[in-house]
Amino acid sequence: MSRRLLELAHARAGDKGNLVTVVLIPYDPADYPLLCARVSTERVRRQLGGRAVGGVVRHEMANIPGLLFVCERAPGDTVTLSTGLDAHAKSVSSALLEMCV
Repeated sequence: MSRRLLELAHARAGDKGNLVTVVLIPYDPADYPLLCARVSTERVRRQLGGRAVGGVVRHEMANIPGLLFVCERAPGDTVTLSTGLDAHAKSVSSALLEMCV
């Protein structure tokens, strides 16, 4: 049975220069292994589309528990230079939570 991530977790996103960071934290720590198994870097890249055009790195934080994704933006697409409506990348967390797992 497929469910959207927003039913299992909450997320927070932001920008760091030409990087977008997104942390995914399950509501129930028992769901952390499911997130680790189903939310890969490739799936995150596809889900975020043009917001993650370079590499995506996943850091597992079992002590929280949570997953931190660091996503490269397009060259020159930084918060001070972006022509996008969401230069600070705050909506990226909502986009990720729409993923089905």
